[in-house]
Amino acid sequence: MTVTSVTDPTAAQSQATGDRTRLSDNYDTFLVLLTSQLQNQDPLAPMDSTQFTQQLVQFSQVEQQIRTNEQLEGLVTQYQAASAGAALSYLGKDAIIQSNTTTLAGGQANWAYRLPTSATSLTINVKDSSGRTVYTTDTAVRSAGEHLFTWDGKTSAGASAPNGVYTIEVKPTGADGNAMTPTVTVRETIMGVDFSGTSPVVITPSGTRGLDTIRSVLDRN
Repeated sequence: MTVTSVTDPTAAQSQATGDRTRLSDNYDTFLVLLTSQLQNQDPLAPMDSTQFTQQLVQFSQVEQQIRTNEQLEGLVTQYQAASAGAALSYLGKDAIIQSNTTTLAGGQANWAYRLPTSATSLTINVKDSSGRTVYTTDTAVRSAGEHLFTWDGKTSAGASAPNGVYTIEVKPTGADGNAMTPTVTVRETIMGVDFSGTSPVVITPSGTRGLDTIRSVLDRN
C-alpha cells in the first residue's frame, strides 16, 4: 500500500480556526452596522433596494464561509484519526521509506537508489551520525533505474565501523556534466508508533519516520 504525502493537518486546522474567528468578528460587525444603518436612515430617503440586497448577499457569504471553516475543522479531525489508525496498522511490517538514513547491524547496511537516467560518474559516501565520511566508493552501478547498495561496515581505511545509524550520499553526474538528483530509499521494520507530537510518526531501528516518507508497506510473511 502506497502512502502519499499530505499537508500537515494541524496547520490546516489552525488556519481554519483563525479564519473562522476573523469571519465571526466580521459577521457580528456587519450585523451591527446593518442594524444601525436601518434604524438611522432618513425616512424621506431610504436605503436604495439594490444596495440593501448587495449587503444581504455579503451577509450570506460571510455566514456560509463560517460554516465551511467549521466543516473543514471536522474533516481535519477525521483525517488525524485516520492517520493514527493507518500508523497502527503498520506495526510489525516492513516499509519502504524515502530516506538516506538507515542502521548498520550485523555487518550490513542497505540502501536503494534510483537514477532517472544513466550517469557518467557516481560517487557514494557513507557518513556516521556525526556527519563524518567513513566510506567512499565510485564503483556503484550507474545505469538508469533502481539499484541496491550494500555496505559491509568497513571504512575506507579497512576498519570495522560500529553498529549504529549511517547516512548515504549519492552523487551522480549526467552525460551533460550536470549533477543528477537520485531518489534514495531504505527498507526497515516498523516497531512502534509515537503519538506525542501533533501527528503520529512510526518508529524504526533508525529512529522516527513521518507517514509522508513511507512509500509502501510490505507483509513480512
